[in-house]
Amino acid sequence: MLEVNNVTICYDTAMVLDQASLKVEKGELVGLVGPNGAGKTTLLRAISGLIKWEKDISKGTTGANVTIEGTVEFEGKRIDKMSASEIARRGLVLCPERGRPFPEMTVKENLLAGAHMCKNKAQVKDNFSRVYDLFPRLKEREKQISGTLSGGERQMLCIGRALMHQPKLMLVDEPSSGLAPKLKEDLFKRVEEIYHDLGVTVLLAEQDISFTFDLAKRSYVMSRGHVVAHGTPQELLHDETIRKTYLGL
Repeated sequence: MLEVNNVTICYDTAMVLDQASLKVEKGELVGLVGPNGAGKTTLLRAISGLIKWEKDISKGTTGANVTIEGTVEFEGKRIDKMSASEIARRGLVLCPERGRPFPEMTVKENLLAGAHMCKNKAQVKDNFSRVYDLFPRLKEREKQISGTLSGGERQMLCIGRALMHQPKLMLVDEPSSGLAPKLKEDLFKRVEEIYHDLGVTVLLAEQDISFTFDLAKRSYVMSRGHVVAHGTPQELLHDETIRKTYLGL
C-alpha cells in the first residue's frame, strides 16, 4: 500500500533523513519507533507531502534550502511529486503530533474541516457518528472552542478530524506525547479500534515502545535520520544491540 524508498532530506547542509525506507501493506498496523529527534516526524511529513510544501513556499525567501531525494508510492502510484492536498484526497492522512486543532474553531467545526473534501452529506453525517462513537468526549465538547481543550482531548480531535476524511492509510504521529498514563492507555485502545474495527491501515510513530509493540505486529526503528532495524517485536527485543543501543531497554 505504501512504499518509501531511500528518502533523504536536508535543510541547508543538515541531513535530517538519510535514505529512509519502509513498507506498509494494506490492513497492517506498523510501528515507527525511536527517540525524540530520530526523524520520525520528518519522515511522516515527507510521506504526506508537507516537506515538499515547505520547500515550495521557501522559494524566494531567506528560509533554509530544502532538498529532497527518494520516492514515495501509495497504492502503486508515486506521490512524492504531488501536493499535500492531492495526497490527502487519495486517502493518505496525517494526524500531527500534539493534535494541533484550529484553536479558534469549535470541536464540531474542526471535524467539519476534516470532511471538507466529502460532498456527500449523508456520508459526512455517518462520519460524525463514527467519530462520536469512538470519542464520546468530542460529542460532549462539540460546541467548545478547541483552543480550550485538554491535551488528551486535542489528540482525540486530531484523530477524529482525520477519520472525517475517511482515510485509507492514517499516519499517526506521537499520539501519546505529553499525556498521563491513563489517557495514553485509552488513546492507544482507540487507535487499535480504528485499525481493527474500522479497517483503517495505520503507520504509528511513537516513542513509547511498549505500547507500540503491543499494537504493531512489526515495527521500524529510527535513529538520527536512519532506519536502523525492522522486524517483529520479538525479533527486535531479542537483538541485544538494537534493544540497548536504539530502544533504550
